[in-house]
Amino acid sequence: MDCPHLRIAVTTNSLIQCDANFVLARQVVFFDVTSDRSEFVDVVHFSKSGKKGPGGGQGKKAGSCVMDDQEDDDGSGRDPLVERVEALKGCSVLFTMGLSDLAAVRLHAEKVFPVKSERVRDIDDVIANVQSLMAAKLPPLWVRRALRGSDGRRLAMEDRQEVY
Repeated sequence: MDCPHLRIAVTTNSLIQCDANFVLARQVVFFDVTSDRSEFVDVVHFSKSGKKGPGGGQGKKAGSCVMDDQEDDDGSGRDPLVERVEALKGCSVLFTMGLSDLAAVRLHAEKVFPVKSERVRDIDDVIANVQSLMAAKLPPLWVRRALRGSDGRRLAMEDRQEVY
């Protein structure tokens, strides 16, 4: 994108709604969003054994504990959160149904702002909400901090203020 934008990620099992917890999501969908348009960027599929290519992962079974992300339950020595957090590098905001404190801390270290949704929402509605926040005369501070330039890098504070 050639203007200030947000790269957002949405956790999903259906590919059309924000309907999954961060550690249980089968996919994470990425979009670049400006105040007047959005562009699909990528989708990353996950399975219980890690990140997977096209075709989608199976994720964890329904009813498993959200705190399972703190355990190495497959005995491989692999940290189950690493590939999920790595997939979000370069992203500004994550929309999800929920995440553990450990996941939130790791995302914060990568400068990803997590937003928990209280209900299942269509991805189009999430994007429309972000666009309305960006189009506001004075967007919320978290939106101004998360803005990126055309090269994908975060804008310096003085550049962010000039945008509005």
